[in-house]
Amino acid sequence: MKVLVTGADGFIGSHVVEALLARGHDVRAFVLYNSFNSWGWLDELDAATRRDLDVCAGDVRDPHGVDLAVAGCDVVLHLAALVAIPYSYHSPDTYVDVNVKGTLNVLQAARRHGTRRVVHTSTSEVYGTARRVPIDEDHPLHPQSPYAASKVGADQMALAFHAAFGTPVGVLRPFNAYGPRQSARAVIPTIITQIATGRPVRLGATTPTRDFTYVTDTAAGFVAAAESDAIVGTTTNLGSGFEISVGDTAALIAEVMGTRLVLEHDDARMRPATSEVERLHAAVDKARAELGWRASLAGREGFRTGLERTVAWFTDARNLARYKAERYNI
Repeated sequence: MKVLVTGADGFIGSHVVEALLARGHDVRAFVLYNSFNSWGWLDELDAATRRDLDVCAGDVRDPHGVDLAVAGCDVVLHLAALVAIPYSYHSPDTYVDVNVKGTLNVLQAARRHGTRRVVHTSTSEVYGTARRVPIDEDHPLHPQSPYAASKVGADQMALAFHAAFGTPVGVLRPFNAYGPRQSARAVIPTIITQIATGRPVRLGATTPTRDFTYVTDTAAGFVAAAESDAIVGTTTNLGSGFEISVGDTAALIAEVMGTRLVLEHDDARMRPATSEVERLHAAVDKARAELGWRASLAGREGFRTGLERTVAWFTDARNLARYKAERYNI
């Protein structure tokens, strides 16, 4: 199939591009236009892989550019979004523009061009603090940050296009992807880079729990969705089904890195009290039943294996040099 990946230059998007190419699909990568002619993480792919890519630079906020990118594609995997929760407190308008209006532009283009399938990317943050666990797809939505609210808006727009116009769109809801190439705005890279540069680990809240999913597993879920009509008109979680606190995650990373954890509290990294999502733990039965997908790295041992791979990538000197461990990245 000809598959368009929006946000292909980002963390998850670049892994999805690699996974699609490995499956033999024809990939068009939609990357954020910039004056450096940077393709983000796609620049790190080997030359032969890059030659197989149809790269299109633009901005999901621009309907004309999105329309050109969607034209001729069988499937659209829509991953482009602003995702940093702390920055959404600072600039909520931008989150509406990118996440809601950008999604609308993708949906309008897919409707005009008769795209066979659209997979829209959600987030586990839309559930808010779990009211029951594991969190299934029927769990109430309770966004606790401007970021989460913008994603609820985008999710509902996607499902509304299916209901109103028959647009073949479905929603994938990943839980806390982690792994090589992730931004330091996320907690696992924050912990690893601080330890790797000889600093104490400065964190905000350490008691919230998360369901971390290794990024190549997440990417495999997107490929499964791209290849299946089962995603259409519905929402599907992608998670490992394993729950661990931020504090225990930091301790496990220190163990993997062979060092003693020195943990310091940093008020600047705290979310507002009623905005903190205290518990996330995914129900994954639907993905297994309908997409034939399950996380290969699951449970505590799977998580440790994923952390070992992630640590190995981040502690490579060339990769570590990209990160500013001495600064709080919102």
